[in-house]
Amino acid sequence: MREQLMNALKEAMKAKEQRKITTIRMVQAAIKDLDIANRTRTDPTTSDGEIASLMSKLVKQREESAKMYDEGARPELAAQEREEIGIISEFMPKQFSEAEVTEIIKGIIAETGSASVKDMGKCMALLKERYPGQLDFGKASAQTKALLS
Repeated sequence: MREQLMNALKEAMKAKEQRKITTIRMVQAAIKDLDIANRTRTDPTTSDGEIASLMSKLVKQREESAKMYDEGARPELAAQEREEIGIISEFMPKQFSEAEVTEIIKGIIAETGSASVKDMGKCMALLKERYPGQLDFGKASAQTKALLS
C-alpha cells in the first residue's frame, strides 16, 4: 500500500494535480503518525490492514466534514472534501456490499458458535481482524446484533 501511494504521488506530481498531491501527502503523514504510535508495541510494523482502517477513518472524517459544509452553505468546501474522499478511496481495498457483509457475519456467527448478543464481542473482534477497511463496522455491528437477537 505504501508503494502504491508513493507511485501515485509521483504520477500526480508529474501531472501537476495539486489536490491529489496534498491528499496523498496527508494520507502518508497519517500513516507516519500511526507508525510512530506503533513503536511501543512488541511488533512495531504497521500492517496493510491497519493502514486500510486508517484510510477508512479518514474517509469518514471527510464525509462528516462535507455534510457540515453542506449544512453551513459552503458547497465549494464540501466539494473539496468529496474530491479527497474519491482520491483516498482509490487506495482502499474493495468494500463489501450489504449482502456480502450479511453472509460474512452469518459465517462468523456459525464459526464462533455465537448464540446471543453477549457473544457479539467475539464476532466483532473477528470481523475487525479479518476485514480491516473493507466494511463499515458501525453497520456491521448493527447487523451482527440483529442476527444474534
